[in-house]
Amino acid sequence: MARAEEVERALANPAGVRDAAQFAELGREHRRLLPVMELAAQLQKSENELVQARELVSIDDAELAAEARSEVTRLESRITELEDELLRALLPRDPLDDRNAIVEIRAGTGGDEAALFAADLYRMYTRFCERRGWRVETMSFSDGTLGGIREVIFKVSGDGAYGSMRWESGVHRVQRVPRTESQGRIHTSAATVAVLPEAEAVDVKIEDKDIRIDVFRSSGPGGQSVNTTDSAVRITHIPSGLVVSQQDQKSQLQNKLKAMEVLRARLLGLRIQQQQEERAKLRRSQVGGGDRSEKIRTYNYPQSRVTDHRVDWTTHNLQGFVDGDIGDLIDALKLADVEEQLGADV
Repeated sequence: MARAEEVERALANPAGVRDAAQFAELGREHRRLLPVMELAAQLQKSENELVQARELVSIDDAELAAEARSEVTRLESRITELEDELLRALLPRDPLDDRNAIVEIRAGTGGDEAALFAADLYRMYTRFCERRGWRVETMSFSDGTLGGIREVIFKVSGDGAYGSMRWESGVHRVQRVPRTESQGRIHTSAATVAVLPEAEAVDVKIEDKDIRIDVFRSSGPGGQSVNTTDSAVRITHIPSGLVVSQQDQKSQLQNKLKAMEVLRARLLGLRIQQQQEERAKLRRSQVGGGDRSEKIRTYNYPQSRVTDHRVDWTTHNLQGFVDGDIGDLIDALKLADVEEQLGADV
C-alpha cells in the first residue's frame, strides 16, 4: 500500500502538486485505491483471527474447541473470498474509467421508429444516471418527428461515469409494433450509442492551424430560424476530418466551447480506438454503422425481453430496464471483462 500512502501525502500537501489537472488525477487515484486498502485491511484482520482460532482447536475444552473449528472453517472461506476480491481489485484499471462520459445517441436503421427508440434510450440513460446521483448535461439535441430524436449528445458527470457507461457503446436493436403501424406488424429498428471519456486539455492538444471554424444562424425544426445572429458554430478538425456542430447554446462563444469539448472527446476516443486496433483488442468498442446485424443488445417488446449478446444476459423485465434499471447488466459486463483479463494472465 506504499502507493496509497504516497498519494495521501501528495493530497495532504497541494503545494507540491504541479497543477490542477494533476491534483484531480491524484484524487481519482485515491478513490480507486481506497477499496483496495479496505480489502487488504480486512484480509489481514481475518488472517490474524484465523491464527488465533487454530490455536484454540487443540485445547482441552471440547465445547470451545468445537467453536474454534467452526470459526476456522468460516475464516478460511472468508479469506478465500477476500483474496479473490483483492485479486480483482488489483487488476490494472483503465485510468479513464473515473472520467466523466460524453454519450452520443443516433437513430439508425428504421426511420421514425428508430428516432423514437433513440429517444427511449436517452430517457433510459437519464434515469439510470439519476439513480447513480450523476449529473446529465445535454450538449446537442436534434429532434425528429413524432417525439423522436435523430441525434443527442450529452455529458454524464460523476465518479466512475465513463467506467460504467462505456459498456453501452454499440448498436441497440428494438423489436416492437411501431406507433405508425396500422396492421400490428412487428418492426425491427436500431440506434447507435457511442460513449467517450471526457477529454482534458492535457489529453488532446488541438492547434489553431488544425481547425476551421464556421459560424451560421441557428435553426430549429423545419429549418426555422431560432435567432437572428450567427451564433451556431461548426468546427472541422482538418487532420482527422472530424466535424462538430453546436447550436443549442445562447451565444457563439458558448457554442464554440461546447463544440471544442465534444471534439476533444472524439479525438481522444479516436486515439483509444487506434490503440485498441494496434493491440487487436477491439472487443466491444466498435459502434458500427447502425445496421441491425451489428447489434450488441436486443429489446424485444412482445416478449418483454432484453438480451445483451456479448455476455448472453437476459431479463424479462423490459419495462424496468428501459426505466433505467440497467445496473445489473453493467455489473455483469464489468465482471466478464475482469474474467477475460484474469484468463489472459493465466
